[in-house]
Amino acid sequence: LLDADIELSILSILGKPISSLKGKVVWITGASSGIGKHLALTLSKFGVKLVLSSRNISELLRVKQDCIQNSGGLLGPNDIYVLQMDMLDISHHQDYFNMVIDHFKSLDILVNNAGRSQRANWNEIDIKVDRELFELDVFSVVNLSRIALNFFKNNSIRGHLAITSSAAGLIGAPNSASYTGAKHALHGYFEALRNELFPVDITIFCPGPVSTNFLQECFTEHQGQKYNQTVQPTDKRMSGERCGQLFAIALANKSALAWAGVFPTNLLLYIGCYYPNLTRLGKKIIGINRLKKVRDGR
Repeated sequence: LLDADIELSILSILGKPISSLKGKVVWITGASSGIGKHLALTLSKFGVKLVLSSRNISELLRVKQDCIQNSGGLLGPNDIYVLQMDMLDISHHQDYFNMVIDHFKSLDILVNNAGRSQRANWNEIDIKVDRELFELDVFSVVNLSRIALNFFKNNSIRGHLAITSSAAGLIGAPNSASYTGAKHALHGYFEALRNELFPVDITIFCPGPVSTNFLQECFTEHQGQKYNQTVQPTDKRMSGERCGQLFAIALANKSALAWAGVFPTNLLLYIGCYYPNLTRLGKKIIGINRLKKVRDGR
């Protein structure tokens, strides 16, 4: 089976190549690890100028060096700007944005990738966790995107906003209620923006299980607690490299909505998006325990 939706699979062969983004300025939040890191590494191969931001400055600097080396001479130190930034520091988002513009003088694509997942039982989640997760995964993303959108609008730029959503943004994921709600909220916000007819492109990218370290940072049902589990080598997960490649293809082609995942996640996404009622029936047949294993790539 294909490891992406049909449109993205076709675009990967017949669409615009990632190289069409050469020279563009792309800001990736949450770029120190996981999908953000792999997207940065993919884009660097094609001479895309990068803004890499997260809280972890040491890892960002490491990613920057890897990107420079990965570019084969297409990028120099000034072509990759490292920005230590806490997405929750909303009062300083405009200052962070100004620093990016001061360095590159412009911005073409903002990739809202920063965020955390969750593992918790629905009925045991403290409401404070819901609020904390939404602050990071939704409200910080919306706020930074509004700043970028106003920059694009005020400078007559047809900008591009991208959001790292999740398979949970398309199908409710068990034991991830707050996270699922947050991803669905992002879809609502940005689909509404799409319908307001601003001259801006919007890409919502929904990966299934990916081989990254995201489980360590997952929210649980208790405020301040982390899941602290690791991805197992035997898990059925898409590689970070492949995920970064597919995300980059979606950006190059300005895909409105794209998803990616290995079997059986990809099959569930196909059925879930095109035949939602059949999905609900299928869940009853498959059972919750099996669905949880699919969510965990097992």
